[in-house]
Amino acid sequence: MSRHSGTREASRLHARLEALNDARELAGGVLPEESLDDVLQVLERASSRRSLSSEHTVVGFFGATGSGKSSLFNAVSGADIATAAARRPTTSEPLAGVWGTGGSEPLLDWLGVNKRHHSSAVPGFADESTGLILLDLPDFDSTKAANREIVQRMVGLVDVLVWVLDPQKYADAAVHNDFLAPLASHGAVTLVVLNQIDLLPPRDIAPVLESLKAILARDGLGKVQVLGASALTGTGVDKVRAAIRHVALQRQALSQRLAADVSKASAQLAAASGSGEAAGVGAGTRSRLADELAAAANVPLVVEAVSRSYRHEATRRTGWPLTRWLVRFRPDPLRRLNLRREGASAEVNRTSLPPAGAPERARTDAAVREFADAASTGAPGPWRAAIRSAAREGRDQLPDALDQAIAGTDLLAGRKSWWWGLFNAVQWLALLAALGGLAWLGVLAGLGYLQLPVPEVPRVEGWPVPTLLIAGGAVLGIVLAVAAKVIAGAAAGLRAAAARKKLNAAVAAVADRLVVEPVEVEVSRLKSFNAALKSAGRG
Repeated sequence: MSRHSGTREASRLHARLEALNDARELAGGVLPEESLDDVLQVLERASSRRSLSSEHTVVGFFGATGSGKSSLFNAVSGADIATAAARRPTTSEPLAGVWGTGGSEPLLDWLGVNKRHHSSAVPGFADESTGLILLDLPDFDSTKAANREIVQRMVGLVDVLVWVLDPQKYADAAVHNDFLAPLASHGAVTLVVLNQIDLLPPRDIAPVLESLKAILARDGLGKVQVLGASALTGTGVDKVRAAIRHVALQRQALSQRLAADVSKASAQLAAASGSGEAAGVGAGTRSRLADELAAAANVPLVVEAVSRSYRHEATRRTGWPLTRWLVRFRPDPLRRLNLRREGASAEVNRTSLPPAGAPERARTDAAVREFADAASTGAPGPWRAAIRSAAREGRDQLPDALDQAIAGTDLLAGRKSWWWGLFNAVQWLALLAALGGLAWLGVLAGLGYLQLPVPEVPRVEGWPVPTLLIAGGAVLGIVLAVAAKVIAGAAAGLRAAAARKKLNAAVAAVADRLVVEPVEVEVSRLKSFNAALKSAGRG
């Protein structure tokens, strides 16, 4: 393997590890903690292993009691280690055989292997560049819990796994269900050796190997290299040694092992999550949510109050001066709701709108639930629950926030219309004309009563001018009052429409802040999680 290729593999592995960590962080609070803890352990192991010697390949020999695992280890390793190992009837703690370059001590410390044998002269391992470490490990079916714990730990740490099986128990469910099948993604760094083939008649060796390969294929390890060997007679040992040495020289085992760990962790995380993307927030669902919340927050009531308030104020300012004062006895609708501002800088903190009752709360809850259901459509179970939960988090704050939004909306209640002043001036002129005509007639009546000369009254088309002033002023005042009501009704509709637009915008802003944005965050988090998981699992 070239240095350039090794660098490229390391770079790809680094990117996948980062993507897996991103996926783990994004899934925090959504997926079960056990799943996230498993991923964290993979990441921590990968970080530790990569920080140690990259020049060494760690090969672990695993097997059940009676499989001849230690004997095969000795046969592959050479006489020096065989002599050391011969003193042990069974393997109770890991034993390391080390070949090649130095710098293995920190790695062996991390592995927890105290017994170490260094050699550079074993046939087949003479190349100093191999950087090979062989581990003879306890039996995975040992009656001692400590031995089984060592095996379980080493399964997750070594770069290459050599499973030593024997003809009598090669189909044992324990090794296949507990170890081989769960490590199906690690086929590139797995070697299976059927030991003790000397116990089989020569004609049965090939069928047994084929049977073993079929079982491994069912475990998901159909491409794993399977070798037959006999540690006792030496048959096939050279092939096992050559396969291990080839792996060491390729310098790919470490990256392949960690890549397999990442693939397995990604698959487990994907299984915990489920597949799918959330539909997300659409314009229609957002609009329906805002409309429902506006109705629940009494926006129609406020809009009607804006219209009535405008007509009330218009009548007070443009009605017939002799009757307009009666309007003062009717309260302003907006003032009753504590929504009338008396200046551009006036602040209203609370309204006097009816508090949300059970129907309004039910309508709000239904609107939020419908919105969350629509946004979470297509999302896998845990993420759908997270999206719905995000939508509900701000539900209790909605009534108060909506009330404050309405209270803070400028409804233009204090803004005068330009035509009010014109109508008011003409009304007063009409009233003054009528009063002037009355005064004129009064003077004429007084002079007649006192038997004084009464001057001739000017006439227009035969009508006395004082009479025309009285009639014209009264009629003009009434006509202006009626016209003002018509204009005020139309203007009130425009003012109400403007108020509705502003109130709906204020309600929509509250809905966005308390419901829509939290949901969008979760939807985006799911999208990022899926993208990160896809990058992590892409081998």
